[in-house]
Amino acid sequence: MELHLLDWAIILLYFVISMTIAILYSRRAGRSTSEFFLTGRNLPWYIAGTTMVATTFAADTPLAITELVAKNGVAGNWLWWNMLFGGMLTVFFFARFWRRAGIMTDVEFAEIRYSGKPGAFLRGFRAIYLGLFMNIIIMGWVNLAMVKILSVIFPHATFFGITEISFLGFHFNSHLLLVGLIMFIVAIYSSLAGLWGVSITDAFQFTIAMVGTIILAALAVNIPQIGGISGLKAQLPEWVFRFTPTIGDTTSSVGGILSMSVAAFIAYIGIQWWASWYPGAEPGGGGYIAQRMMSAKDEKHSLFATLWFIIAHYAIRPWPWIIVALVSLALYPDLDMAHKGEGFVMVMRDYLPSGLLGLLLASFLAAYMSTISTQLNWGTSYIVNDFYRRFYHRTGEEKYYVRVSRITTIIIVFLSLFVTSKLDRISDAWIFILECSAGIGLVLILRWFWWRINAWSEISAIIAPFIIYPFIKPIVEFPYTLFFIVGWSTIVWLIVTFLTKPTDEKTLLSFYEKIHPGGILWTPIAKKLPHVHGDSGYLQLIIDWMAGCVLVFFSLFGVGKLIFGEYIIGFVLLIGAGISGYVIFRHLSSIGWKKVI
Repeated sequence: MELHLLDWAIILLYFVISMTIAILYSRRAGRSTSEFFLTGRNLPWYIAGTTMVATTFAADTPLAITELVAKNGVAGNWLWWNMLFGGMLTVFFFARFWRRAGIMTDVEFAEIRYSGKPGAFLRGFRAIYLGLFMNIIIMGWVNLAMVKILSVIFPHATFFGITEISFLGFHFNSHLLLVGLIMFIVAIYSSLAGLWGVSITDAFQFTIAMVGTIILAALAVNIPQIGGISGLKAQLPEWVFRFTPTIGDTTSSVGGILSMSVAAFIAYIGIQWWASWYPGAEPGGGGYIAQRMMSAKDEKHSLFATLWFIIAHYAIRPWPWIIVALVSLALYPDLDMAHKGEGFVMVMRDYLPSGLLGLLLASFLAAYMSTISTQLNWGTSYIVNDFYRRFYHRTGEEKYYVRVSRITTIIIVFLSLFVTSKLDRISDAWIFILECSAGIGLVLILRWFWWRINAWSEISAIIAPFIIYPFIKPIVEFPYTLFFIVGWSTIVWLIVTFLTKPTDEKTLLSFYEKIHPGGILWTPIAKKLPHVHGDSGYLQLIIDWMAGCVLVFFSLFGVGKLIFGEYIIGFVLLIGAGISGYVIFRHLSSIGWKKVI
């Protein structure tokens, strides 16, 4: 299907609006690095939360969801649904801590929590490890999704007459070169606008992306070849529509309901969400999620922003993707597993009329650009604030560091394109991140609550997975790898913690006075600060955490049941979600914000 004038006009309008927002906020972003990276700490919760969810809605997400559904049905989404537990923990336990810390990046945390050269080394190391290494891998798989989208929509496109370029063993086809061009457009408005412009653009782009995918899902399921939800259910096997995996039955594999042994279930539900670092779902918060929490107006806005993000991320967005994924399975049953994700884009290409195709392409561009703009801003903040400014050039003016940030943004673009040229499947990159970060999660959580955690605890927990990964991966499949990697990493960082000196007392006292997290694991420090009232009420916050998980899961499954015509159970689940929401609201209202945050 060719794009018509109306399609191109919609896409052009989208780019014009995005660039206009960037230009409007460019002067404000150029004032200081605080404005550039943190909006001057003045984001309202609804903008902060929306920019979080917009960032996690990338062009890769619908394609990866389609791959998961093709392999294991709706239940295949438990690969990421389980991360809700960690995300909800951040809402009630860590959002207020991050806002209270008063730092520019979560990497900077290392030097307010730890002391001396180990703390400084950890800050610089994590700045490069996350801001460069992990960041370009993340952008690599996001770029790969956009390459696949363009290759399906424009199979014979060239880049100004060029079909492929080879450089130092890297191969860039015409579609990757087009993605590179779009990346540079993103880099321009990201470097101009700073986080304020990125956040406002994200809100606009998220709206476009959600409207587009909802329209696509509604149209796709009602095309004659499908015949509505009833027709879809008639064309696909029953197991595809189950929401939960089969536990204890491992006879099914590819092309069957996600079937787990008890051990695999424990790995997904009992380990992954707290043990592995993953962008947007970091245990204890972190990355661009922490950046948004630190940018919020106050602690109340920080908590509400994170709660809105979790609800939108898990309960609102998934069903349009899942519906289109199911439709693609019915329409293109002969696609091999390596190309199942492209079925999502093929539905767009083959069944959308002129105008709507342009809108859907604009929505994919919106999803792609919102993620890339945040990754560029976030990664640049690490490299400039926590590495370059901290260790190499500490006396420059604010506008100088803004210029350095803009140059760094362009460099990251180039590096991410090189990584993209070497990637194949999106979901494989997801699993690689989960495995190579397994074991760090417990340290990221406990560093807020246990005085004995030190910089070497974090350093060893970061490095340990990479030592065992080459030996475990060839013989053990994911998620069973988590048992070995997490077990090994935990033993390593605990041994290192007790063999190394604790953080010096002055730093611990300063940290506790600033954050006042409370809890028995801070008792030796809290006793020396009798005038500081540590946080309390953790039992009630655990109840809120559980109620929050019920709220989101019941909403997610309740909406799904309504979509598939199971109205009674759907309404029952939604009523349960409403009750859970009321439990949270009543608690926060009854004790007052001053006691909670």
